[in-house]
Amino acid sequence: MSELSSSLGSRTVLNTALVLAARIVSRLVALVTVVVLANHLGGDGYGRYTTLVAYSALVSVVADLGLNTLYTREAARDPARLARFLTTLVTGKLALSVAAALLLAGALAFAGLGDLLVPGALLLALTTYASLLRNTFYAVGRLEFEAVAILGEIAIQAALILFGARSGKGVAFFIWAYAASYGFTCAYCLVVIPLFRLAPLSFAFDFQLLKAWLRLAYPFAVGSFLTNLYFKADVPILQHFKPFEQVGWYQFAYKPFESLQFLPLAIQTVVYPLLGVYYRESAAMLSAAYARFFKILLLLGWPICIGTFMLVSGLRPLYQFAGSAPALRILAVGIVFMFISNAFIAALSAVDRQLSFTWAALASMFVNIALNLILIPLFGYVGASWATVLTEIALAVFGWFLTVRYLGRIPVFGLSWRILLAGVVMGGVLYPLQGVHGPLTLLAIGFAGLVYGLAILVLGGLDAEDRALIRRALRR
Repeated sequence: MSELSSSLGSRTVLNTALVLAARIVSRLVALVTVVVLANHLGGDGYGRYTTLVAYSALVSVVADLGLNTLYTREAARDPARLARFLTTLVTGKLALSVAAALLLAGALAFAGLGDLLVPGALLLALTTYASLLRNTFYAVGRLEFEAVAILGEIAIQAALILFGARSGKGVAFFIWAYAASYGFTCAYCLVVIPLFRLAPLSFAFDFQLLKAWLRLAYPFAVGSFLTNLYFKADVPILQHFKPFEQVGWYQFAYKPFESLQFLPLAIQTVVYPLLGVYYRESAAMLSAAYARFFKILLLLGWPICIGTFMLVSGLRPLYQFAGSAPALRILAVGIVFMFISNAFIAALSAVDRQLSFTWAALASMFVNIALNLILIPLFGYVGASWATVLTEIALAVFGWFLTVRYLGRIPVFGLSWRILLAGVVMGGVLYPLQGVHGPLTLLAIGFAGLVYGLAILVLGGLDAEDRALIRRALRR
């Protein structure tokens, strides 16, 4: 094992814990502030706000073109050239951000939201720069800095949103608020990266490097666009066929579902550089790390899937609008598939098969758009919820098929059956508790988590290496 992979591997548990802890705090605060925001704006105003966010996500690929993901991988593999990579991308993304802003202007004009262009364009640019800069922390394994960035970002968002709600501000103010939080992240990274000698910063620009990377990154760009399209296409389609109010109901139900994505994404971001290094060094280590990554995601995603489905009534503070309840129950079914598909995505990207993931995302996009065009005119936001779940299932199936093709099979059944059975036991305990509300919901969640953990232990869901990993994590 090389010094690089050993260093990354030894920090993986600590890095995962740091990022997860910061993300959990961030998401909890975000859920509270979104409740405040939605209640203040109402279904129609919240629908307008989330429609802008959806269009921004769709055109954000132009501001990135897959370069952020490629930067993380290449900087992890070759940290000596990190400074050259970063300074070139910081300069090169200026033109990309302008092009993305022009596309956003057309999209917002089409949706009747042209008055939100200026804050929307600034939010778009600052988001892509914040992502690029903070990926440096992932590439070099210094995620204590990322944890601080996460907490600072959410603190600014929460303060501004609470102020805006108290003072009766409109939709535009809250877009400015989110832009300000990403502006903080950019400034913070630009101070931390040179101060702690992660990389010297300059205005150097290597056109040949950028040109070569654009060729390498385009599969990431296409994959990102297609992913955003099947995640976000439902909003423009729903907004076209139904009023903004239904968009608000659906997006508020989608918020808890979306908030949970940070768990697999946070773990994936930490594990991804390690998989990329193992690919160059050891097929056996890559296979073992990939299998364990899949198991961890299933271990986390399955009980959340069952718990959310069973306790929709008790989770009402998370989605507020009564019309959002049926949508959340449907979306809960897709949570476990959302988790495990990240194992396939990370594995394909780490072994230089990002183009294969692009094909999986393309197939999922067609599934999603077709389902939305069929189900939304008939069933409105409930149809959009079913389309999202079926798309998650399709992506997981496509990703599994491609990963088997390029990395070989992992013992999915052997890794999964104990975890799945433990979740069923937990679901049986929650079944008579579906009507609980208020503080009783928290007690039900805690009791269900205890039952799930005991079932995992009794069934042998954690092997010796899993237990050793947990012990190391606790010691750290």
